[in-house]
Amino acid sequence: MIRPATLEDRAFIRSVSERTWPSTYGHIISQEQIDFMLEWMYSDTSLAEQFAKGHQFYIANLNGADIGFCSVSKEEGSAHKLNKLYVLPSAHGTGAGKALLNKAIEVTKAEGSSSLFLQVNKHNKDYTFYLKNSFIKEQEFKFDIGNGFFMDDYVMRLIF
Repeated sequence: MIRPATLEDRAFIRSVSERTWPSTYGHIISQEQIDFMLEWMYSDTSLAEQFAKGHQFYIANLNGADIGFCSVSKEEGSAHKLNKLYVLPSAHGTGAGKALLNKAIEVTKAEGSSSLFLQVNKHNKDYTFYLKNSFIKEQEFKFDIGNGFFMDDYVMRLIF
């Protein structure tokens, strides 16, 4: 089951991030960068700002337990952005990631956008998840996020 998240879900969203990032990014970026990015994107203040800007968060629930989340937002032009999609490592293989992606696609289409795009680290194994779900790699881009840290990503897009 996928349900809309509210501000009251911020602690869960941060908790999932803190539990998934070490296994997802620990071999790619330093612990210092992980800590910086978690605070930058998942502090209570940052999450409140994202909700206020219209980012829509959704939570995946399996057998009564929340196991993952995604975030999608309307961007300039006729596109939406999948900002985040994380599922607890213990819930990988349950279909929760695919269900969350499908929810983001559903929201994007319902709001009249013609595409959904995302950024994924070039060394993130989940890059293939997006390829399998018909996203195409549009470009490679290195984003300066401050404090001497960068995000070295692919920008991928699904066109409807």
